[in-house]
Amino acid sequence: MPAAEPSWWETAVVYQVYIRSFADGDGDGIGDIAGLRTRLPYLAELGVDAIWINPWYPSPMADAGYDVSDYRDIEPAYGTLGDAQALIADAHGVGIRVLLDIVPNHTSDQHMWFRAALADEPGARLRYHFRPGRGPGGAEPPNNWQSVFGGPAWTRLADGSWYLHLFAPGQPDLNWAHPEVRAEFENILTFWFDRGVDGFRIDVAHGLVKQDGLPDADESVETAQSLVQDRAGHPAWDQDGVHDIYRGWRAVADRYTPERIFIAEAWVDGNERLARYLRSDELHTAFQFDFLRTPWRARALREVIDDAIAAAASVGAPPTWVLSNHDVTRTVTRFARSQPHHLIETDWERGRWADEDPDHELGRRRARAAALVQFALPGTAYVYQGEELALEEIEDLPDDVRQDPTWAQSGFTDVGRDGCRIPLPWTETDVPYGFAARSDAVTWLPQPTHWAQHSVQAQERDPRSTLNLYRRALALRPSLWRDGSAIRWLDVTDGVAAFQRGGVQCWVNTGHSGVPLPPAATVVLASSDLTGDVLPPDTAVWLRSQ
Repeated sequence: MPAAEPSWWETAVVYQVYIRSFADGDGDGIGDIAGLRTRLPYLAELGVDAIWINPWYPSPMADAGYDVSDYRDIEPAYGTLGDAQALIADAHGVGIRVLLDIVPNHTSDQHMWFRAALADEPGARLRYHFRPGRGPGGAEPPNNWQSVFGGPAWTRLADGSWYLHLFAPGQPDLNWAHPEVRAEFENILTFWFDRGVDGFRIDVAHGLVKQDGLPDADESVETAQSLVQDRAGHPAWDQDGVHDIYRGWRAVADRYTPERIFIAEAWVDGNERLARYLRSDELHTAFQFDFLRTPWRARALREVIDDAIAAAASVGAPPTWVLSNHDVTRTVTRFARSQPHHLIETDWERGRWADEDPDHELGRRRARAAALVQFALPGTAYVYQGEELALEEIEDLPDDVRQDPTWAQSGFTDVGRDGCRIPLPWTETDVPYGFAARSDAVTWLPQPTHWAQHSVQAQERDPRSTLNLYRRALALRPSLWRDGSAIRWLDVTDGVAAFQRGGVQCWVNTGHSGVPLPPAATVVLASSDLTGDVLPPDTAVWLRSQ
């Protein structure tokens, strides 16, 4: 009996839309639903199967929409609920599914629940984590937890009580031990599923449940001011209780046809812990952040790929590959500097090579090659907007335009994530490069003056551009890599990683010299120009075996 066809999400390519920076339809300098609707043909031509839209709910924007004040409506700067419904229909009409972001760890401090808590309405504070302080007069925070954005994870109110926020003070953490919280979010899922949404990316999926009693964290763990996989044992992260919550969510999704799916953002201590989120009655997929953190070294790539595939297979789930997103340095810049011999830490890769200038052309060659590796692997792949244009991180933003809360909460020492969130360039005209409906619009973050050459318009007419490389790769991927889901590593020289799936091979050269390719093979696609049958450094190639 032939194997069953995989579900769409098991092999999909999903495009991440950071809505504020994708396309502006009304000319106010902020991306919106109207702009996104006009660019759906571009996404269809790119060849993606789905889009994931960062939060589009009403928000005071303390953290770019990840502080939600109403989960059942649309931020007015982005449009209306009717606009959202029309977008979903339009996307489905061109064969693109729609995934939304859901933010269950915390609400905005403007959410009606938190406003009720501040008014001390009966029972309202039980939905959050309110505690008395420690020390004389309760003047010290209830525990030693630190915010991911810097500083204590607690804010004191005028009445002397403290509330928990693992992120910004405007993002109070919900108490998921409260039954009203669980019921509310299952209803929110139903609200959007009923409107045709195909699934959700779950923000901070590992953070919902806190250890009973909210004890102090070990000091050696608490010093880590990031979401990377270095917080094993911290009482705020990856607690076993999250899994029962997701069993409830899966039961909601399983009521729908066609199927609705979940993707987890879960920074946990290793792939064995990550696999727990992917059991058959929990979530469908989870981002493989080790792949994102892998240095440009063949051995490291191979080790991370093997570990990720094995862990996902242990629970019958597909691996999910991601090279960048709205929270990390863009791939081009990450690969534009010297590479460590270990998985990259976020503090290091945020652009902290203070004494090392980036070589963006080197970074672009490596990013193009990494994309071919990503698309050749079994499972799903996520593309962050602008990767297909090989955009770099903008590291020299003026301090007075930075909007990421990390900048202020870190005491103006961590530049934050604004550099990877710059509005996209669509045309070769002057700023705003066709991003906005009005040519005189001032974008919410400033665009660099050299991005015309990296615009969609410029790259569409260049057959060797990164955009056209992505279009060719995504057009070939469904047929080229469908046969043989397992990978078989080939015996190659140091500095090179090569694997075969079915009758197709993927080779990538992370070394410093060219490497001969097998003579009895046909080149299907290469990330850079080849020299005869030699694979140059910082290049990947797809080969069809003879």
